[in-house]
Amino acid sequence: MTMQVDNETAKVLDALLPNVPFDGWTSKALHTALAALGRAPEEAGLIFNGGAGEMIEGYFALADQRMIEAAQGLEGGLTARVRAVIALRLAQAEGDKEAIRRALSWLALPSQAPRMVCITAATVDAIWYAAGDKSADFSWYTKRASLGAIYLATLLYWLSDTSPENERTLAFLDRRLAGVGRIAKLRHGLTKRLGVLRPRRGAAA
Repeated sequence: MTMQVDNETAKVLDALLPNVPFDGWTSKALHTALAALGRAPEEAGLIFNGGAGEMIEGYFALADQRMIEAAQGLEGGLTARVRAVIALRLAQAEGDKEAIRRALSWLALPSQAPRMVCITAATVDAIWYAAGDKSADFSWYTKRASLGAIYLATLLYWLSDTSPENERTLAFLDRRLAGVGRIAKLRHGLTKRLGVLRPRRGAAA
């Protein structure tokens, strides 16, 4: 599950975000944020001693927390709830596009591949949790693997979307979720047919 971000760290991240489009995920941006909060620059190493990586991971973890907190009372089937959670996530991050773009560029570095995987896995797990998924069997893994690819593709599409209320992005998301739904139905049908072909217990081989 997502790492937990405490209130004090959340305040620093909120103060940091407006600086990221200009200074990137850097110590300069962090020091500016601390100054705006009336805190000493020496605190930077105490809050994010891992530099850009920890700041970026903290940002996405905080976004996961806020998404879960806001995703209450969702209605409809599981796919509809997943769609609603992702739509909520994008709406919450509307003012953070440049910061996210810079974060993804940094995470795309070969040395950051493990961190990228961990951040994406945590967000996808948070999406399923917020949507009310309670699966505990093998589908737990397949659902998260499928949604991980969909979420990242949707996020990249969203970064360039200028349509009102992310209309194009949500249409893009709908197409991908529909594709996963068709695959799931085919898999379910195939499983049923294979069950019919399976010999009964005690029948001759």
